[in-house]
Amino acid sequence: MLRSALLYTALVIGANTAAAAEPDWQAARAGGLDKLVVAETPAPVSAVIFTDRDGAEHSLADWRGKIVLLNFWATWCAPCREEMPALDNLQAELGGEDFEVVTIATGRNAVERIDDFFAETGVAHLPVLLDPRQQLARDMAVVGLPVTVLIDREGNELARYMGDAEWDSEASMTLMRELIGPDA
Repeated sequence: MLRSALLYTALVIGANTAAAAEPDWQAARAGGLDKLVVAETPAPVSAVIFTDRDGAEHSLADWRGKIVLLNFWATWCAPCREEMPALDNLQAELGGEDFEVVTIATGRNAVERIDDFFAETGVAHLPVLLDPRQQLARDMAVVGLPVTVLIDREGNELARYMGDAEWDSEASMTLMRELIGPDA
């Protein structure tokens, strides 16, 4: 009886490990996220401070414990305008305790202009976060916009996408669900 219980426990642990297997990066690329570059070795993201609309300070560590899709953008960026509604849809669909879309306006972006941008593009579920001196963007080697970084629960960069993408596509949703885990 004890031997059966131990065997059953080992099988359950093995099944849970299998459920938390690597996401299918190749399927995500084939499904439209063709510019997705996966980190060979996940490395910690920057600890540089940025602010919210009220001036309160934040760091990426505030989202530890969640899978984060971090997006650097600007109000003047045409591709950002194209992808922002998809990021908003992704947050509306999957955002919560296990996953968050974190958008950071980098460079000179007045809060009023961000509010106008969000209203014009129909964005209702994304935060207003600011990196006015581009310190976080520089520390994370962001050289153009938009740039999106996937971060694991421990605060490590998993992958990066340069350019705009359809973040609410089936391929993207599937990838995010794989990263979040079996309950997504």
